[in-house]
Amino acid sequence: MCGIVAAIGQRPVWPILMEGLRRLEYRGYDSAGMAVLNAQGQIAASRAVGKVQALADQISAQNLQSNDFQGCSGIAHTRWATHGVPAERNAHPHMAGGRVAVVHNGIIENHASLRIELQQAGRVFLSDTDTEVIAHLFDQNLAAGLAPEPAFYATLNRLHGAFALAILVTDAPDQLFVARQGSPLVIGVGIGELFAASDALALLPVTQRFVYLAEGDRAVLTRDAFTVVDALGQAVTRLIVESTQRADSADRGGYKHFMLKEIHEQPRAIADTLEGRISNGRVLPAAFGVGAEAVLRDVQRLQIVACGTSYHAGMVA
Repeated sequence: MCGIVAAIGQRPVWPILMEGLRRLEYRGYDSAGMAVLNAQGQIAASRAVGKVQALADQISAQNLQSNDFQGCSGIAHTRWATHGVPAERNAHPHMAGGRVAVVHNGIIENHASLRIELQQAGRVFLSDTDTEVIAHLFDQNLAAGLAPEPAFYATLNRLHGAFALAILVTDAPDQLFVARQGSPLVIGVGIGELFAASDALALLPVTQRFVYLAEGDRAVLTRDAFTVVDALGQAVTRLIVESTQRADSADRGGYKHFMLKEIHEQPRAIADTLEGRISNGRVLPAAFGVGAEAVLRDVQRLQIVACGTSYHAGMVA
């Protein structure tokens, strides 16, 4: 399960992105990477197979030499291989034209036909991934004369499948482009800075204010604001919610590993889950959402599909 972190603000973002990646390590991964739009207006990118720390060491060494990663907008990613073997060439971000960098979770179902189309147009691919077609499509739209935001929407309209993505473009240094379709993505709202991630846990050190994008949402982030359109291209308003999660939710908290932490946290996790949903031994009608009570009244059978420990929990239920 891949992880995305993105940030745009008024301070160097690479430490924020790196901490976000560390907080997404629980999702599993085989490689990691980062791209930052630096002060020279260029995209500095680094990718590494293995642990996030390997990427951190690589970027620290590059910063000592040239300060390449001292930019105020960037994207980062942990990858679990789907299309293409675990290798640096397949790690994200993927780039095109030297001006577009993309990180992506999910699967682009029509990537094979898009790749052929792009290759026939003269595009050269450097990876085996489905993600690289997104970068080339975006760059192709820019080359055709589209401004970055219309190019973003035109690119998304060509993609079939489930995805969450974040895109960095040199032609739009004050913007980040993000979208979700079948894969989660949340926007974090700071003061003079905005963020995006696969999981709010990745952003808790920098904000507790979040916007949970709905299915099909596309958003443009700047340092001070964000705009969202839905799958139909209509401007929509998404509420900012305050998180009650603590910043230490994603670390091991003194335990040897995450599994041990999760075992010991079960009582509190259950209590947190039930809070506001059960009163006087009864499930509150609002627990399952508006209108759920009428629907559940007619349910005759419940099937639980799961595996591993979830399967055993389902049997007990």
